[in-house]
Amino acid sequence: MSKLSFRAALRGAACALALGALTGAATMPAQGTTFTWATANDILGLDPHANNHGVTNTMKENIYEPLVKRQPDGGVRPALAERWEQPNPTTWRFHLRRNVRFHGGEPFTAADVVMSAERVRQNDMAYTLQSVSAVRAVDDFTVEFETRGPNPILLQDLTLFFIMSKSWVEANNAMSVARAGQPGATSAFPQLNANGTGPYRVVERVADERTVLVPNAEYWGAAQINTGITRAVFRPIASAPTRLAALLSRELDVMYHVPLQNIPQVQQAQGVRLVTGPTARSIYFAFDVTRPESLDEPGKPNPLRDVRVRRAMYQAIDMGTITRVILRNSTVAAGLPVGSAIGGFVESLNQRLPFDPDAARRLLAEAGYPNGFRLTLNCPNNRYINDEAICQSAVAMLQRVGVQARLNAVPFGRHLQGGANNEYQFWMLGWTPGNFDMTNPARELLGEGSFNWGKFNDERMNELAREIGTISPQDPRRQQLAAEYWTRFRELLPMIPLHQEPQVFAVRDTVADFTLRVQEDLELRLVRMRGN
Repeated sequence: MSKLSFRAALRGAACALALGALTGAATMPAQGTTFTWATANDILGLDPHANNHGVTNTMKENIYEPLVKRQPDGGVRPALAERWEQPNPTTWRFHLRRNVRFHGGEPFTAADVVMSAERVRQNDMAYTLQSVSAVRAVDDFTVEFETRGPNPILLQDLTLFFIMSKSWVEANNAMSVARAGQPGATSAFPQLNANGTGPYRVVERVADERTVLVPNAEYWGAAQINTGITRAVFRPIASAPTRLAALLSRELDVMYHVPLQNIPQVQQAQGVRLVTGPTARSIYFAFDVTRPESLDEPGKPNPLRDVRVRRAMYQAIDMGTITRVILRNSTVAAGLPVGSAIGGFVESLNQRLPFDPDAARRLLAEAGYPNGFRLTLNCPNNRYINDEAICQSAVAMLQRVGVQARLNAVPFGRHLQGGANNEYQFWMLGWTPGNFDMTNPARELLGEGSFNWGKFNDERMNELAREIGTISPQDPRRQQLAAEYWTRFRELLPMIPLHQEPQVFAVRDTVADFTLRVQEDLELRLVRMRGN
C-alpha cells in the first residue's frame, strides 16, 4: 500500500486518521438520527444463549445484559448486579439492580437469573458457567453462585452470561436452545424475537438483510447514554467491494472490516476516518487428530493423527510472506493461539516454529508420506481479514512440500455448520476468549467445548487448565503452570497458530465519537452521532 507501511498506519491502540479529500465530494450532515453499519457476515440469530460468535455476541450486548459487563479496555463493571461479595472461596453472592424491566415490561428478579443459568447450559454459551455447580435465589434481588472449586476469574466468565425473562421464556415455550445449523434453529422463537433489559430493542429482523433497533426508553441506565441514535440499522454485506461502495456513497455510517487493499482508496475519501487498533482475536488452522480414517482418501488412515505430519504442515507455511503480502504488515505472526491481552499468555513461547520446507518434506517421509496425501483446507470467505486469501496461500505452500491440498472456502455461517457437523479434518477459525483468559480456549478449543471440532484431548493439558482456573491471576504460580500448558501445546501441535487480527473500521463524519473495544465489533452505546 504505497511506501508507507500499513503497520505505521495502525500504530497506537486506537488511532484515528483524518483522511484526505476526494475531488468533487462534499461533506453531508447526518440524515436524522439513523445510524447504519455493516460487517461481512450476519448475526446467527437473537437468542442470547446460542451461537458463541463475535458479531452475534456484540448484537446481544445491545439488547440483553449480563450481571457484570466488560468495558472497552477489558475491565469489568457492574451491570444487572450492583455489587457482589464472596462469603467463602466457592460462593459468590450478587445483589441485583432494582427497578429494572425487560422490554416487554416484566420486572427483573432473581428468578430470571436462575432460569437463565439453567437455559444457557444447553448450547455454545455454556462456557460462561463452566465452573458453576448451582445458582440459587436468596430473595428476589439476591442470587448465589456456587462453584465446583475456587474460581477467581468468575466475573470474567460472566460477562457474556445474558439474562432472559423467565415469564417470557415460559409464555413462548422457549426453554430449548438451538444453535445455527441445528434443526429448528432458524424458526426458534428466541432466534427471531428478543426481550432483554438492554439499551436497545429489536423492531425488525430479516436474516441476511437487516436487523433494526431503537432505544429502550425505559432503560435503567438511559441517563448515562448519549448516542443521539433514534434508529440503528445493521446490514450484513458479504462482498467487500459492495460494502466499501456503500460507505463511500454514504449509505453507511460505519463499516468493518476495511479490506487492507482498499486502505489507500479510503484514505482519499472526504469525510471518512479510519479507527484502528489491536484485537484479542487469534487466527489459526486446526487439525482433526482423532478421526481414524481420512476424509479425503476414504479407506486410508488419517495422516493428521501423526504429530510429525502436523509439524511438517506447520513448518511448510511461511507466515512471514503471508504477513507481508496478504496482511500488508498489519499484524504479527504468532506461535500461540492467544495474544498478549489474554491471561495466561507467555511471551517466551509465542515464537513460531521456523519456516523450513526441507524439514517439512523430511518429516512427511519419516511419517510414511514421502509422496504426500490429499487434504482439504476448509475456510470462511467473509469473516476474518483476508481469510480466503490466507488459505489460498497456505494451500499453495502445502502443495510445494507434497501435500495435495485443496481449498474449500464458504460463507461463515456454512463454515460453522460444517465444523459443528464434524465435516472437517483441517480448517481455519478465529477466536477471542470470552473471559479474556486462557482457560476459555483451553476448554472451548482444546477441551470439552463445542468448538473443539477435532476432538483433541490431552489429559495433562486438561489437568493444567483445571488447576490454572483455580489460581488468582496475581499468583506467580499461575503463569508457571500456563508456561507448562503452552509447552505441552507446542509439543503436540493440535493447531497451527497464525496471527492476532487487527481491527480496522471506516467511520463517516456523521459520527462524532466511536470507541474501540478490545473485544472488537460495534456496540451502540459507544457511538455518538454528530450534533449530540
